[in-house]
Amino acid sequence: MSEAPAVAAVQQQFEGEVTFIGVAGRDDPDAMAGFVDTYGVSAFPHISDEDTSIWADFNVTSQPAFAFIDDDGSVETVITSFGEDGLSEKAAALAAT
Repeated sequence: MSEAPAVAAVQQQFEGEVTFIGVAGRDDPDAMAGFVDTYGVSAFPHISDEDTSIWADFNVTSQPAFAFIDDDGSVETVITSFGEDGLSEKAAALAAT
């Protein structure tokens, strides 16, 4: 929850350069939709990962977590809070590849 405003701001900053997708683990679609509306992150798509199979594929064990996937398909999963500046740095690095 605390990362949502930063994610929304960075997504807007890098729109058209970096693709953002939210993955709601262990939530039903209605709860996910409520989160999206409440925290203003509706500018990018969201997936409900009710069985956490997506989380498992990306080795996500807790939130906040981010999976950064570059153009060659390399994945870096980071389980931490970045804040807007840190997330912006990661997005800028992806945009540069």
